[in-house]
Amino acid sequence: MDDEKVMLIMTSGPDTPRRCATPFFFATLGAAMEYDVTMFFTIDGTLLLKKGIAETVYPKEGGKPVSEFMQDALDAGVKFVACTASTELHDIDPATDLIDDVKMVGGAWMWQEAEDCETVLTF
Repeated sequence: MDDEKVMLIMTSGPDTPRRCATPFFFATLGAAMEYDVTMFFTIDGTLLLKKGIAETVYPKEGGKPVSEFMQDALDAGVKFVACTASTELHDIDPATDLIDDVKMVGGAWMWQEAEDCETVLTF
């Protein structure tokens, strides 16, 4: 399945914590199944990429923070890309505010990449 691409579009952010763990779980699972998985962050999803934010987001009281789900995905080989317009929306400076391992892309990139994907999921 190495050549089968999957994209997860992440629009949920800190204001909806219960929606924030599952996309990373699915992305990690897909990578473990040898899919080529990319997560595209836009709208409020980009806020999770801001340093220090995901550590404060808990989908379940007493559970682990979203940052741990994110690290699991990165460790599995999931690629993180962020929409430049969404960083502007939230006054995020990609050079200083984002976690490591995030590639910045424009909105047109998402359309081009989606054409090559077997599956596109939105959260």
